[in-house]
Amino acid sequence: MSEENEKLGLLAQLVKMAQSDDKIRDVEFQFLLSLAAQMGVTKDEFKRLFEENIEFRAPKLESERIVQFQRLILLMNVDLEIDEREMEYIKDLGIRMGLHPSATNTVLREMHDYENKIVPPARLIEIFTTYHN
Repeated sequence: MSEENEKLGLLAQLVKMAQSDDKIRDVEFQFLLSLAAQMGVTKDEFKRLFEENIEFRAPKLESERIVQFQRLILLMNVDLEIDEREMEYIKDLGIRMGLHPSATNTVLREMHDYENKIVPPARLIEIFTTYHN
């Protein structure tokens, strides 16, 4: 899979997350657009995410999967509302990406303890390290 397809797959996963509660708020759309720009994705490629079903494959490196999980959490919280469908979607994606369910549940529980629900990177790594086999 090319780097471009991998980026589009990661963004497509985020778009599906935003759509999981049946609506994409403007703040969510702007967040997605900002991420796309940071990843070097053009506006035309970004538009494709809403028109096509783009395949997602979890990143090979666990550190990249954790970063993607953190992006999902940021997106879920950007509109200051957490829908139960979003929560279920993010838990399912964590499992599909090969992240330990107890670790993802711990992150989702602890995010409420931090400003803007952003778990600090050191704590995030600590949580996932705790659940390594």
